[in-house]
Amino acid sequence: MACEWWFYHLERPPLAGALAPLLEKCLERDWRVLVSSPDVSALSQLDKDLWRWKDDSFLPHGPEGEHSSRQPVLLSASLENANDAKILVLMNGQDVETPDQPYQRIMVVFQSDDQHALQTARGQFKAARNAGLNVKYYQLSESGSWIDKTR
Repeated sequence: MACEWWFYHLERPPLAGALAPLLEKCLERDWRVLVSSPDVSALSQLDKDLWRWKDDSFLPHGPEGEHSSRQPVLLSASLENANDAKILVLMNGQDVETPDQPYQRIMVVFQSDDQHALQTARGQFKAARNAGLNVKYYQLSESGSWIDKTR
């Protein structure tokens, strides 16, 4: 099965509020997730925000470190798949050279105000589409739901 590339475009923050429901859906399917960003401070902020994003739920996650292999959602500056993830989330312009294995899906999350991430996502979208892979493009609506804008 070829890897799918799904793109999630946020026009405004907060990142955690938009990303957390996607992570929950992955966990409901028993998919482990690797969230990777070259920006360590963004990962640290995401870690804090995920702990308090919703009062009535718990999203099991943690930063890379001693217990990386046990994290259902691993937050990492590295692309090393230390938690045997099936889903790779790329943030802040993170890119990957060999994207098809072992992932079922790569989710590229980017914000309009981050020009580097926006340009990286455009290149990734074009490359995945040109490779004949399943590509989806979603944009966050005013109401907070993801709208499929794939053409």
